[in-house]
Amino acid sequence: MELTPIQTEILTTLINLYHQKGNGVKGEEIAAVIDRNPGTVRNQMQALRMLGIVEGVPGPKGGYHPTGQTYDILDISDQPAKTITNIYRNGKLVEGATVCEIMFTTVQHPDTCHGRVRVIGDIRKFDNGDIIKIGPTPQNKLVIRGKAIGRDDTRNILIFAISDLIILPKRSVKECIRSGNVSIDVDTTIKAAANILLKHRIRGAPVVDATVVVGIVTLEQITKALVSGLTNQKAWDVMSRDPIIVDGDVPIPDVSKLFDQHHTRNIVVVINGKPYGIISREDMVRESTTVSELVIAPSFMSA
Repeated sequence: MELTPIQTEILTTLINLYHQKGNGVKGEEIAAVIDRNPGTVRNQMQALRMLGIVEGVPGPKGGYHPTGQTYDILDISDQPAKTITNIYRNGKLVEGATVCEIMFTTVQHPDTCHGRVRVIGDIRKFDNGDIIKIGPTPQNKLVIRGKAIGRDDTRNILIFAISDLIILPKRSVKECIRSGNVSIDVDTTIKAAANILLKHRIRGAPVVDATVVVGIVTLEQITKALVSGLTNQKAWDVMSRDPIIVDGDVPIPDVSKLFDQHHTRNIVVVINGKPYGIISREDMVRESTTVSELVIAPSFMSA
């Protein structure tokens, strides 16, 4: 069946709203999103329901549900409930959205690579020039960065110029730490803490009170204090508090998501509940593989 543009827009919006709500979607809700008359939407949905493309559930808590045919007719190969591939707009996570397909549309020109990404969720706030980040994808741990250059609301597709393709390694985060089992007591002076960091050639370490991780101290924080003449301060005085803590066996791609979700620069890694070290955003960049030359056939990739 070949859909009309309005049917395509209605079905796309149905999937977006159903994915966000997790239950039936009213015709009025669809009409409000696409700025159409509710009667027009109801008439179209009635026809689509008779064809088995959508399902209607009666009652005050009912509404329209997408079916397997809804995804098939829109050529969405994967229903998004199984996995989530995050998309970020200008550094902020787009809540309730997941990428379901990525297509590279131009790869032959050495200075240009454009792509299209189909999203389940609201993309109507994206504008040309917005910085986009996608991933990591669940299978190949690919992260894509670029700039929005267009938008197709009918099929919920963003068009963007790709600036970076990064492949995150699948090994555990503890393997990224250069010098493990290094921590600093809260009562350590900043001068002594600096010596510990320099000895192990690391930029920071967990701060502990007995065996409990209470913060992170970095060479940058120590240097600022020393330059200000605060030579008698201790690690407790300059550290970052309330650190994000992960187990050393967590895969690198999962840790990568935490940096964006919590807007942090450093994360504490523990093994068997004991502090092992910290990993920074810079460490993640060092461990990642950047695809500098795009030799990828133009084709759809499952997110």
